[in-house]
Amino acid sequence: MTDRPPAPERGWPTGTGDNVTKIPDRETGQAPAVPPPPPLRIAVLRTLLRIAAIVALAVAIHQATDWLMDQIVTMPIEYRGPATILLVGALLWCYALLLAIPFVPGVEIGLAVLMAYGAAGAPFVYLATCLGLLLAYCVGRFLPVASLIAVFRDLHMRRACELLSRMEPLDGPARLALLRGHLPERLAPAALKWRYLALALLINLPGNAVIGGGGGILLMAGLSRIFLFRSVVLTIVLAVAPVPLAVIIFGAGIID
Repeated sequence: MTDRPPAPERGWPTGTGDNVTKIPDRETGQAPAVPPPPPLRIAVLRTLLRIAAIVALAVAIHQATDWLMDQIVTMPIEYRGPATILLVGALLWCYALLLAIPFVPGVEIGLAVLMAYGAAGAPFVYLATCLGLLLAYCVGRFLPVASLIAVFRDLHMRRACELLSRMEPLDGPARLALLRGHLPERLAPAALKWRYLALALLINLPGNAVIGGGGGILLMAGLSRIFLFRSVVLTIVLAVAPVPLAVIIFGAGIID
């Protein structure tokens, strides 16, 4: 009778060299080992292409808006009202789509629109911002973790890749426990207990584009699976409201 080799222990590496893999373990959070990041030249090229795609989308939306506005002006008066409503609706969704993209400076864009259009633009900014942030959260809920790991690999953020790789096979409570273990012991209970308050503060933080912008923050919130949908909706609705509401009441001069 031939002796069989012992089964690999759960959660520990198997194989040698570059072919090291790990058997996923829902209890320990172990997952496939993260491949090394690509060469710097390739990583920079991929990142620049992603940025170029975002810029191209923004420019295309701007050019299309100008063209449509010119077309509306030439329409008969009876058609201008419905056409303008349709254009505003399209712009609402386009603006929301831009805000949902990570590292887009959503706070700064919203303030610029409010300063340009004042109280008349406040409802537009509020609705678009809520839709964009909620869209980013929903994408994070259903986005394969491997896609985000690929982006972080190009940025050479190896520790983030390893954390995401460990989180991937876990459910919500297990992910919460894993994150608790990565936070300072004194900070962890408060940070997780008040995570919705922290989320609201990060959404309104000027310059948050450096840490992913509103879209990136909500994308990670959805990906973490530790934020409930209804609670996120309430957090977004309340967190976004103060500035547009202040502009409606006091005018755009309040943010000058």
